[in-house]
Amino acid sequence: MGTSSLHVLKGINIDIEEGELVAIMGSSGSGKSTLLNILGMLDVADEGDYILDGVPIKNLNETKAAKYRNQFLGFIFQSFNLINYKTALENVSLPLYYQGIARKERQEAALDYLDRVGLKDWATHLPSELSGGQKQRVAIARAMASKPKVLLADEPTGALDTKTSYEVMDLIQKINEEGKTILVVTHEPDIAQMCKRIVQLKDGVIIEDKKNKTSFSLYSCLIGIVGEKYLTLFAKISCVLFCLALPWHWGFLFLSFFSVLATA
Repeated sequence: MGTSSLHVLKGINIDIEEGELVAIMGSSGSGKSTLLNILGMLDVADEGDYILDGVPIKNLNETKAAKYRNQFLGFIFQSFNLINYKTALENVSLPLYYQGIARKERQEAALDYLDRVGLKDWATHLPSELSGGQKQRVAIARAMASKPKVLLADEPTGALDTKTSYEVMDLIQKINEEGKTILVVTHEPDIAQMCKRIVQLKDGVIIEDKKNKTSFSLYSCLIGIVGEKYLTLFAKISCVLFCLALPWHWGFLFLSFFSVLATA
């Protein structure tokens, strides 16, 4: 309504290489959801160019946009977006149905992807019978099933507890290590630290774009679970318990070594 317009994104210029794992961060209203919608062909930019795998994304009607989304993109949502009355296997095989793949072939492929995310034994279960972490793993398998060029993950850990969030991000990291390009929209700094590159948005502008040289580690995981101030004590207790299980001379050697690490 009215003649005024709101520019959510202002001169965004971003180049994402194949095989990258990129976190897009920003507070509410920063423009990260709008950027994701444009990348996902759900919204259209007023001006500028969007090129995906060498294909210009412009002047698309809804049919062509849906075709490109199914061909190029896989989506992972905070709320999972699983179909409640379909099993895990049926949910994962759904993108393959729209690609015209025969039923037997798509079920075999869907079962393979469920196996890859550790849920092969849960293939016949409905979403209501799965935990939050399991639902997100099904959603990741569904996103992977059509073999997309890019995975777009919108707050994939937003509805999960800390431990489950790290497990889901560990799975996303492994998928990325296989060569898949992945964009993760998040407002959580610890989740962003699990990505190889962090793009920070504020008021529709990229204010920082940096490679993440400090990859996520067990250290970061322990900080998230037990807190930084308890980490040294946690490490010492764990090392003592480990050393007590060894012969005394090996136990003494390892205890001395781990004590140095824990106080470093």
